This record gives sequence, structure tokens and C-alpha cells, in this order.
Amino acid sequence: MFELNKNFNLLEEDLAVSGLEMSVDPTFGIISGIASIASGIFGASSAASANREAEKAQKKQEKAAKEAADAANKYNKQAFEVEKQNYYNAREYQRETDLQAWRYNQSIKDYEYRAVVNRYAKSVENTQDQLVFNSMAAVDAYAAEQASLSEMVSEDAFSRQGMLVDRLQQEGTAALGQAGNSRSKAIQSRLAAAGRDSSIMDASLASSVEQSKRNLNQIAMQRYGADLAAKAQMMIRPEAVPDIPIPTQAPERIFIEPMKVTPTYIPPAVQQSTVAPIISGISSGASALAGVNWKQVFGQ
Repeated sequence: MFELNKNFNLLEEDLAVSGLEMSVDPTFGIISGIASIASGIFGASSAASANREAEKAQKKQEKAAKEAADAANKYNKQAFEVEKQNYYNAREYQRETDLQAWRYNQSIKDYEYRAVVNRYAKSVENTQDQLVFNSMAAVDAYAAEQASLSEMVSEDAFSRQGMLVDRLQQEGTAALGQAGNSRSKAIQSRLAAAGRDSSIMDASLASSVEQSKRNLNQIAMQRYGADLAAKAQMMIRPEAVPDIPIPTQAPERIFIEPMKVTPTYIPPAVQQSTVAPIISGISSGASALAGVNWKQVFGQ
């Protein structure tokens, strides 16, 4: 107040020195000063209101950023769980598909092996039947050859018996019809002829016996060859192939959880100074009030 009064005195002295008198209505200065101070107060209030609005806007942005981050994290978590479930579903489906294919291929393998075993058993049966047939055929051939040889021996015996009878008859006839040397020569001639015939028959019989032996050997060889051919046509004993390996699974996939989304950074709200308008208003008001002729106001 002292400084204000001092300023007023100095202003009055300056006006007195200059020879001028205060002719301005002091009310205008007072109103101007009060208006300046009111303007400063209003500016401070406006700044405070703007600061509050800025803080509200900042909080809304922070809330929106947090809600967006929470929604993104919720979606990422659900998508991650769905991806894992889809992976394990596909893995299980592939496992069942592989096992089903393995069981089918295994059954086909077993069926084919049983079919081969059955064909082998039938081949063995056919071979045994063929061997039996070859044996029976050989026995029949042996019997036929033996019968033929026996027939030849019997015929030879009958022939020899007939020759003996003929020789005896011829010897008797020669003995009765002749005498002396002529009779002896005739008997010797009959005996020589009988000997030749007997030798011929012996040779023929021996030849027939040898031929029969060759025939029997040929029958044996033919049977042996037929047996070899039958055995050669028999299937080789089948061997079971190893089982089809059970399908294996690849190692499980390693999952990495999604990174958590953080709210977007919201810069602090810009704050306006609430003191500066008041200081400016007070300063302007003080200047206006300093120019008021207070003596005139108070009638001095």
C-alpha cells in the first residue's frame, strides 16, 4: 500500500510539474483494474476447467487403451487355445487313421499268407497224389512185365516139353524103323537137332529175361523221373513275412503362448497454468488502479 501511495504521489507530482491536471474519470480506472483482476480470475478458472477436461480425456484414453489391450489378450488366449485343440484333434485323427491303415494292411498280409499256406498244402497234396499214382503205375508196369516174363517162361517150358515129347517120339520111330549104324546115325541126328533147338530156346529165353530186366529198370527210371517232375512242381514252403511295424507319431509340437499386449502409452494431459492468468490480471489491474486519482475519488 505504501508503494501504491508513493506511485500516486509521484504521478501527481509529475502532473503538477507538467502543468496538467487529472481530467480522466477515476471510475474508468477502477473498473478497468477490477475487470483485469476479474479477467485473471476467470482465466485461472478456465485453465483449471481445461485441465480437468484434459485429465478426463486422458483417463478415457487410458481406459480405452486398457480395454483394447484386454480384448486383444482375451482374443489371443482364445485363439491360442483353439489352435492347440485343433492341433491335438488333428494329431489324434492322424493317429487313428494310421492305426486303421496299419490294421487293414496287417489283415491283408495275414490273409495273403493264409492263402499261400493253403495253396502250398494243396500243392503238397497234389504232389503226394502224383507220387502215389506214379507208384501205382510202376507197380502195374512191374506186374505187367513180370506177367509177360512169366508167360514167356511158361511158353518156353511148354515148348521144351513139346520138343521133348517130339524128340522121344522121333527117337522111338528112328529106333523101330532102322537098325545098326543107320539107326544110331538117325538118333544122333535127332539129338543134335533137339540140342540146337534147345540152345536156341535157351538163348531166346535168356534174351527175353535180359529184356525184361531192362524193361523193369526203364520202369524204375520212368517212375523216378515222374516223381522228380511232381516234386519240382510242388510249391516251396511259404515263410511268414515280418509284421508291419506299428506306425509311430512325430514329436509333439511345442507351443509358445502369445505375448501379452500392454495398453498403448497415453502421454500425460497438458496442464495449463492457473496462476499465470491471476498474476497477469492482478498486474494489469494494479497498473490500471495505479492511474486512478484517488484524491478525486475520495473528494480531497
